[in-house]
Amino acid sequence: MKLSEVMKERMALSFEVFPPKTDKGMENLPGTLAHLCEFKPDYISCTYGAGGTNVGKNMEVCKMIQAEGTVPVTHFTCIGNTREGIKEQLQDYLDNGVDHMLALRGDLPFGWTGTGGDFGYATDLVKFVREEFGDRFEIAVAGSPEGHIACRSLDADISYLKQKQDNGADYIMTQLCWDMEQFKRWLDAIRTAGVTMPVDVGIMPILDQAATINMALSRNACVMDRELCEIISRNWIFPNPFDKEPFDAAVEEKKASFKEAGIEYTIRQIDKYRALGVNGIHLYALNKWKDVTEILNRSGIKTMV
Repeated sequence: MKLSEVMKERMALSFEVFPPKTDKGMENLPGTLAHLCEFKPDYISCTYGAGGTNVGKNMEVCKMIQAEGTVPVTHFTCIGNTREGIKEQLQDYLDNGVDHMLALRGDLPFGWTGTGGDFGYATDLVKFVREEFGDRFEIAVAGSPEGHIACRSLDADISYLKQKQDNGADYIMTQLCWDMEQFKRWLDAIRTAGVTMPVDVGIMPILDQAATINMALSRNACVMDRELCEIISRNWIFPNPFDKEPFDAAVEEKKASFKEAGIEYTIRQIDKYRALGVNGIHLYALNKWKDVTEILNRSGIKTMV
């Protein structure tokens, strides 16, 4: 059964991992995946570097996911990719049994003003994959509840999401969103616009101050709600959480306190999304199975089976 069909029947659970940059990280990843798969996820997605910089490792990770008995979903971007290059890469995925993908424009590498490839937008990539491969791939696409930072308006962003659906996309993986009221408005708006695809909600565990702020502001312009800002402020590491050698004498205590409060915040966010009846919860595992296990066990979303 397709993942999009699973999501229409029940709420799905899935994780996102990334290809480690070091050999040690790659050696440890199978163990991480094994622990994550104790929760019987419906799929695990794997990120894909700009211009295919880690495409070899991406394929290796997808094979690890298969070996653990679940569905790998590869991210795939427009960055630096030509039509022929895309055909070759996607055929290679199919030849290796990977037939699920997240079609993305991709974040532009530093200094780039365009994708440097044949396609400028994910809408074009979705259309091309459908024309070249028919139904051989199940295609997920990104959704931005607050609007993509590069898009001129939220209305325009929603219209492009509808275009992705019209071009053959199967379901939506959302960008992280901490503003629950905005998420509700967006969900109503996309349904009004005729977007019927299942919505799989991306959730980043709140574990580290610097990583949280970086994720919100470096690429995505995400609103950090009052509750999250209070957690950051109460545990602020002086002079700032990005300093490699902070002068704050309580740095370790604050890191631990922030992490505990962040885990509780993440659990409450999961509760809110579940209460809305979303089609899936997609946890950015950050290649950290212990933290994800704690979140899942304490949230009651799914116990080990």
